[in-house]
Amino acid sequence: MRIAIVLNTSWNIYNFRMNFVKTLIEKGYEVHTIAPIDDYAHFLVEAGCIHHAVKMDSRGANPIKDAALIVELLMIYRKIKPDIILHYTIKPNVYGTLAAAILRIPVVNNVCGLGTVFLKDNLVSAIAIGLYKFAFRFADKVFFQNPDDLKLFLDKKLVHPQAVDLVPGSGIDLEHFTPKRYERNDRFTFLLISRLITDKGVLEYIEAVKKLRSSGVDARFQILGAMDPEHKRGIKTEVVNDWIKSGTIEYLGTTDDVRMFIDKADCIVLPSYREGTPRTLLEAASSSKPIIATDVPGCNHVVTDNYNGFLCKLKDSDDLADKMKKMAGLPANALQRFGENGRTKMEAEYSQTLVINKYLAALEKFKRAS
Repeated sequence: MRIAIVLNTSWNIYNFRMNFVKTLIEKGYEVHTIAPIDDYAHFLVEAGCIHHAVKMDSRGANPIKDAALIVELLMIYRKIKPDIILHYTIKPNVYGTLAAAILRIPVVNNVCGLGTVFLKDNLVSAIAIGLYKFAFRFADKVFFQNPDDLKLFLDKKLVHPQAVDLVPGSGIDLEHFTPKRYERNDRFTFLLISRLITDKGVLEYIEAVKKLRSSGVDARFQILGAMDPEHKRGIKTEVVNDWIKSGTIEYLGTTDDVRMFIDKADCIVLPSYREGTPRTLLEAASSSKPIIATDVPGCNHVVTDNYNGFLCKLKDSDDLADKMKKMAGLPANALQRFGENGRTKMEAEYSQTLVINKYLAALEKFKRAS
């Protein structure tokens, strides 16, 4: 059986789907990966995938480029002749599904997150909803990463009820992200892991840090993640540099392995506006780290308030600062208990094995149907 996997970056496939890809290859599937060429594309080929380059800009919408993407994907699908196509991220979900529909190829889509477009009531939001509604008429299966996103799509009649199912994000490799012996830092250390765009609550984090510093809280405040000033909601490089120069935060840059940074932190923070299932929180919880996140879809499924961390109000730097101060003031045994609870939650609900098995079951149904 020939399977095509389509994402907006090769990095995304390598970092979040590689165990699934390896499982497919081990089971005898012929796996074709379709994504723009980047530094991680060669890892896919080395693992046994047949890789196909595609031009795809994940930033914003451009009608001319998006129309060209449909044509490009159509040509690739026609060449590969896959038995089924798995789409992840917004543009593959929409435009890849339309290309597959023309060729009558079955598709399984994964709604990894809705972003802020669904939180607004404007022309861009209306267009996005219309595109989803039209494209998803042709989807044979649509996985959602949290029940709120699933309900929203059903309420707006964007997808057929019989096509939907839930998966716990991309899942987490429990053997890769493991707890280390608990040690509290002399100076309590907060870490935000995120691309530097406003949707992730980076500005609220900075405001909270300033409030905590002005009130005399002696802690370390770190950010790990790529700058993306070209993104529509990206934070300008000079702004980030000002934060660094003023000592507001420690900027850790980027990394291919977040584990050492998570292990050295006391608490992971993500004040995001909305998520599918945030990978960084899964990694943190699997590593037995307490978490502070916003009480929004995606985040509030990973974090149970006062069980494995604290939930804060959306876009509220005062409440975020209060929760951070409260976390830093907890005794070591309470912090350790939060971490242990998070690990337990990951083992019960978010193991990568659960995700892989869901996909394998879906593929088996298609194999039997064909």
